[in-house]
Amino acid sequence: MLLKTKLNKRLNLNPNKMKIQINYLLSFLCILLMISISAQAKINIPSTNEKDIPKLDNPMSVQYLKKNLRKSQPRLVLNSKTEKILKKKLKSDPVVQNMYKAIQRNASQIQTKPLLERIKIGRRLLSVSREMLYRMNMLGMVYRIDKDPIVLNRINDEVVAVCNFSDWNPSHYLDVAEMSMAVAIALDWTAGKLPKSTIELAKNAIIEKGIKPSWPENGKIPGWAYGTNNWNQVCNGGMIAASIAIAEKDPELAAKTIYRALDGLPHSLVEYGPDGVYPEGSTYWGYGTSFSVVTIAMLESAFGTDFGMGDYPAFKESAIFRSLANAPSGWYFNYSDCGDKRSDNGDVTLAWFATKSGNKTFFEKDRFLRPVQEMGKLRRLNGAGLVWLAQFEEKGDVNLPTAWKGEGSNPIVIFKSDESDPHHFYFGGKGGKGSNNHGNMDAGTFVFELNDVRWVIDPGNQSYNELEKTGFDLWDRCQNCERWTLLTKNNFGHSTISINDQLHIVDGQATLISFKEGENPEAAFNLTPAFDGKLKSAKRRFLKDSPTSLLIEDNIETSEETKLITWQLITRADVEIVDGGAILRQDGKELKLESLSHPDLTISVVSLYPAPLELDRQIEGLKRIEIRIPAWTIEGGKTNIKVRLSGN
Repeated sequence: MLLKTKLNKRLNLNPNKMKIQINYLLSFLCILLMISISAQAKINIPSTNEKDIPKLDNPMSVQYLKKNLRKSQPRLVLNSKTEKILKKKLKSDPVVQNMYKAIQRNASQIQTKPLLERIKIGRRLLSVSREMLYRMNMLGMVYRIDKDPIVLNRINDEVVAVCNFSDWNPSHYLDVAEMSMAVAIALDWTAGKLPKSTIELAKNAIIEKGIKPSWPENGKIPGWAYGTNNWNQVCNGGMIAASIAIAEKDPELAAKTIYRALDGLPHSLVEYGPDGVYPEGSTYWGYGTSFSVVTIAMLESAFGTDFGMGDYPAFKESAIFRSLANAPSGWYFNYSDCGDKRSDNGDVTLAWFATKSGNKTFFEKDRFLRPVQEMGKLRRLNGAGLVWLAQFEEKGDVNLPTAWKGEGSNPIVIFKSDESDPHHFYFGGKGGKGSNNHGNMDAGTFVFELNDVRWVIDPGNQSYNELEKTGFDLWDRCQNCERWTLLTKNNFGHSTISINDQLHIVDGQATLISFKEGENPEAAFNLTPAFDGKLKSAKRRFLKDSPTSLLIEDNIETSEETKLITWQLITRADVEIVDGGAILRQDGKELKLESLSHPDLTISVVSLYPAPLELDRQIEGLKRIEIRIPAWTIEGGKTNIKVRLSGN
């Protein structure tokens, strides 16, 4: 009863609303206990101890909401202050002017397309929700600036269409979150100019199809609310936008939903620690972080504070990670379920970090100034992104390091040359484990570029829906789960070592054990946990031993279970076997592979095109270079494998 009384007082509830009190009490207890996980979301219960997770400020209650929420619209990303800055920059700033022209062009193209329909792809409505968020960003921003009644009418038609869907697919809550944010932005940026019937329809849809499904009648909290991956960022961000949009209509629902979001968000934000690495890779950084920064912008514009999100430990440092993950070739360091290449357009999420820091390194001016007709379809949050482009004021230029490490659940190292070096040396290596969110069995793998050629590749990601529609179990991550049959996910498709032709141990965490900066940077990972008894120890060292070469050194101690050690390198280059190594040729250039430690062992090349399984990603020219070392040839149970990659 004491807890119930405190909750009533905390939330300023009407004593007669007993049903709301009971439901909230059950939900609140579930939050504290962290007992619920959504089977659809496939999210792990956070393994980090609660006491080790820094909390956000969280004064949210009905009373706080009513007192502190900005009364006038717009208040989501835009408000009177930020809108004034934006309109001023539209008269003088070439970047803001060019990006707005691109948004106008996108908005015009949207108006030639049919209205959205509730069409799922597999188990997802996500493509529809994302398209709606894109449309409201483009149309909403154009209406905000130009006040064109034709654009307003199109926004109205779009909102009516999606709000009349039977639901927003709550079984896959990302769909609900993005749709909720889209409709919230539509209501907010039109600031009461939509027909009253549309406003009422939209608010009811946000409540019934958006927020309420996140509060199941059984009192359980969905797994994403306290999950450790991008679902947390996207879904909580969507629910915050939705709650602000309906705050006057249902302040109790809005307050408790924002409270839960502020309480749960640290479980995803803590994953950036300690150095800013996003464990799920660079494209998922783009997804999760874009929703975090738009959430910060919404909270700041609506409440005048982000409750500590922007200054969360290692969050701002992640801009360095994102920047360094962009290789000179245009490819990402594409570990985990990461896409291959970045867009040619400017990165508005990275620009948010430029706005907060004043560091022009994160402000991709030349990319934002690309010809509008070449930009094509913009990212779905670029409307909001225009606001912080307008807020950027240069305060300095901090050059990116040429050797960098990031620790955490998926530790990585990156070595690169400075921009004046014509060889464009780029290396990215990693540790981690398969059971990480979106993880692969790739501990010890690396990518390598030289002279604008990616010589050592990661096979990257592949279409989730194409796999799921066959019944393939992509998301379970047990040791013998189906995920690990795919070349993109298992160790046989990565440039690492394999023992006895067996899979890595899914929970075997490979850690970064040493790192040195300087002209010849080096780093080492302990890969031993990935082999669980099949080796006594395995440590992999990477050394940039010249401006055009990389040394890979594996120190291995065998065990009684060790039968065969296979050193692997994944490439698309043409390979010619020569004495003591191989010559790789690609794009008219050459790279030499020297087997320094085992020059007498024959190097073999295994074609991976076509890939072993029909469901595998098919990559033309893909192959695995192997050095196979039988354990019986190793004297004293210890061996040192040294391979050097060098170019001209």
